[in-house]
Amino acid sequence: MEKKVKINNACYDDFGKRWYEEGNDHPIALLRAENRARLPWINRIIEEHFGTSPLKILDVGCGGGLVCNELIKKGHAVTGVDLSLPSLEIAKERDSTKRVNYLEANALELPFENSTFDIVCSMDFLEHVEDPERAVKESSRVLKPNGLFFFHTFNRNFLSYLVIIKGVEWFVRKTPKNLHLYNLFIKPSELKEMGAKNGLYPGSLQGLSPKCSLPLLKMLLTRRVPPNLEFQFTSSSPCGYSGFFIKNIK
Repeated sequence: MEKKVKINNACYDDFGKRWYEEGNDHPIALLRAENRARLPWINRIIEEHFGTSPLKILDVGCGGGLVCNELIKKGHAVTGVDLSLPSLEIAKERDSTKRVNYLEANALELPFENSTFDIVCSMDFLEHVEDPERAVKESSRVLKPNGLFFFHTFNRNFLSYLVIIKGVEWFVRKTPKNLHLYNLFIKPSELKEMGAKNGLYPGSLQGLSPKCSLPLLKMLLTRRVPPNLEFQFTSSSPCGYSGFFIKNIK
């Protein structure tokens, strides 16, 4: 019997200082570029929904703290959870405020009471678990009514397989084997259904892709991610997509 291929989540233990610097020949540089587009959007949606009051925020699958260590600067109470201890150590080290609460925890069994957080973030995470609906359910459980659930993940179709899996392998030199698996990608309709089953209703959903630019061409030619590579939101979502859900008010 053919052995089932598993997602290579263990590779995050080896990212080290690449989370924040160097690594232009590594896909973490793409994640940093994505965050440069997503963080202003997240902050804008938070302010439009809640105003400027400090909030309780949970980042599920926080990795090296790229999201947490920026959101904390806005005065929020931020908690980041992950199963990668080396990544959590980097996250703590790079937290300039030393106020983020970083915890080793399983996204499928979050160690928090119901309705604890105003916001839950799940960026580049849902496509890394075998049971994303359970992860969505847990995130909804700890989210307060009228709270926001932010996400970024990948659509499941031939184009996303070609771009996100094969394209990254071809054009970024040090891409870990099985960093992403096609069968774990999630169609937007499937994610909306997961949300609806757990009291989460769409606020917005949009595509996220690199700008057609000289830095993108340079990446394709050199297999290295230029520091000035930019991502942009798009109206269609054939590959990567970001969005947020709103927790139903009971």
